[in-house]
Amino acid sequence: MKFDELGLSPEILRAVHDAGYTEPTPIQQQAIPVVLAGKDLMGGAQTGTGKTAGFVLPLLHRLQRHASSSPSPARHPVRALILAPTRELAMQVEESVKTYSKHVPLRSVCIYGGVDMRAQIAELKEGREIVVATPGRLLDHVQQKTVNFNSVEFLVLDEADRMLDMGFIPDIKRILSLLPTSRQSLLFSATFSDEIKKLADVMLKAPQLIEVARRNTVSETITHRVHPVSADHKRHLLLHLLKDKPDMQVLVFVGTKFGTSRLSSWLERQGINSDAIHGDKSQQQRTDALEAFKSGKARVLVATDVAARGLDIDDLPHVINYELPSVAEDYVHRIGRTGRAGKKGDATSLVAPEEKGRLADIEKLIKFKIELVELTGFDTSAGPAGEGRGDRGGRHGERGERGERSSGGHGHKHEPRVAHGPKTPVQLPPTVAHLPGGFDPTKPYEASKPVPAPEGEAGPGAKSESPPRRPLRPVAALLGGIGKK
Repeated sequence: MKFDELGLSPEILRAVHDAGYTEPTPIQQQAIPVVLAGKDLMGGAQTGTGKTAGFVLPLLHRLQRHASSSPSPARHPVRALILAPTRELAMQVEESVKTYSKHVPLRSVCIYGGVDMRAQIAELKEGREIVVATPGRLLDHVQQKTVNFNSVEFLVLDEADRMLDMGFIPDIKRILSLLPTSRQSLLFSATFSDEIKKLADVMLKAPQLIEVARRNTVSETITHRVHPVSADHKRHLLLHLLKDKPDMQVLVFVGTKFGTSRLSSWLERQGINSDAIHGDKSQQQRTDALEAFKSGKARVLVATDVAARGLDIDDLPHVINYELPSVAEDYVHRIGRTGRAGKKGDATSLVAPEEKGRLADIEKLIKFKIELVELTGFDTSAGPAGEGRGDRGGRHGERGERGERSSGGHGHKHEPRVAHGPKTPVQLPPTVAHLPGGFDPTKPYEASKPVPAPEGEAGPGAKSESPPRRPLRPVAALLGGIGKK
């Protein structure tokens, strides 16, 4: 089947052909006719199958009757609302909207947190038919009364399962209560759970269910492998893999924000062009890091699960799980960054002994055993004593950093410890052995009572006893003390 056979308008087809696409993917073949017919849809497809175009293209077709080149904001009310869980995914969806609407006078805006609201408010005041937003920032605009939903005809909820994982469902329900009831609603997700189906019951009306692949499956074009390695050796194994294929770009997933930054810095010190992306980075930093990776300036992008969805990188050949995700479903989304649109990809996981339980959960989810490949010199035994625990990139990274410095890798050298033998008497130097009063520095200090001077030896003017101390008066500290009477 060709895109020309799906019933899309000539302007949209022209934009599709300009993007280099001629044949729709399975999810697009099934979803586009349903959306064009005005029906609610619950679509499920594994990541990387083109589900974004599956709802953007028919949405633009149906909105084309409202297209206007008038500069008046009143001619451009919000007609469609697309909700995404992360900034990166929202930006990617809005980029697709701009790509496919280049020959249609429809306006769009992307709303997300982490940046100043004023630029977004200015765009909304100019009028935008399509709003792509993250739930939290959209509610900020609702509170500021800078967005109006009275003319909304279409609602799209993308990556609904990720919304659930990130705790956005209460925000989603609040947004639903603000929208007109007479609308067309689409819910897309790579995976479905019982909670998502409950949300669909509230959000959708007699929806059609489309699943082009089994739940929680991975692309058949991706090659999976596991390298068993101790946590202390993961860094060096990663470096070995990168040096083995010096021209290969790699997306590396780490479990924590601190571990992400630390691993990226370590790779930079080893001469590997690397950048990091995680939730504590500003939006500009995240955008710059992603652009550097897409352009090839950065060879390695180290990321938390914030990049597990929404990153659409052409021809990304390799994904490495430096640490396995704690939730098995996240493995599907992580490796979905490679092998997209039928292309081949590699997914490698570095698995420490303590992560075997997570690996078992992943294999149970995807329903096949991942190939185990042992590499010479990188076993699962503890690292050498001199390395300390400096190779960890996760939660124990700070302790490992100190261990690495103390081992002589980057800091001051330390003398080796000598095994304890039988104790021998300490010989004091002459200047210490004859200290007055019999003071011995090798013994714990004990305060001694003053020895009274013999009678008749007190010097002139010396008093036989010290005068009694004046009793201390109570002081009210909070009131500045009690003054003298």
